[in-house]
Amino acid sequence: MSKITIPSPKHCAAKEGLKIKSNYKKLYFSLSACFTSILLLILLIWLVLHPAKPQFSLKEVDIYQLSLSGPNLNSSIQLTLLSKNPNQKVGIYYDEIQVYATYKAQQITGDTPVPPFYQGQEESNLITASLVGNILPVAPSLGYELGRDQIVGRLVLNLKANGKLRWKVGTWVSGRYRFNVNCVAMNAFGPSTPAGPLTSKQGTQCSTTI
Repeated sequence: MSKITIPSPKHCAAKEGLKIKSNYKKLYFSLSACFTSILLLILLIWLVLHPAKPQFSLKEVDIYQLSLSGPNLNSSIQLTLLSKNPNQKVGIYYDEIQVYATYKAQQITGDTPVPPFYQGQEESNLITASLVGNILPVAPSLGYELGRDQIVGRLVLNLKANGKLRWKVGTWVSGRYRFNVNCVAMNAFGPSTPAGPLTSKQGTQCSTTI
């Protein structure tokens, strides 16, 4: 003959209480893990959205040609830039860089692409580019401006770089951000200027916007 045990109401209530307490613990640990994940995500986003901008400086500019032929301009410029990542914990992927030169707000060379590269934390890289303009149409006033600068004895050019970069924090990589760099180069320019390229080695700091 089998024995049938019927639990008392008090015993059922105790078991139910243990089950509820266990569920509360699971909920507590789940909420704690979720809260910690949110804090880590916020910290990561803060690091990604608030890195210091990369720093660029102009190391050397050599102007080999800058001549007018009617309404067109021919130019040849060799450029060396120093790029520095000032961040201690953020790397930078340079996915696209186009470099060109302007004079009196007119572009006087074509866009020269720079190969993509990665820049580690607090790392510096030299960027060299040959900027060339062949039969570029320019405003009629450009010849007058060049003549006036030759009398003054100084030629001021803007060397510019545009492109897209990504921030790298640990194994996480951000989306692309567009950046613009503007450098000012001042070269001696006059009737008594010796033969050869017009060279500027001032180490000018450039402005960078993202």
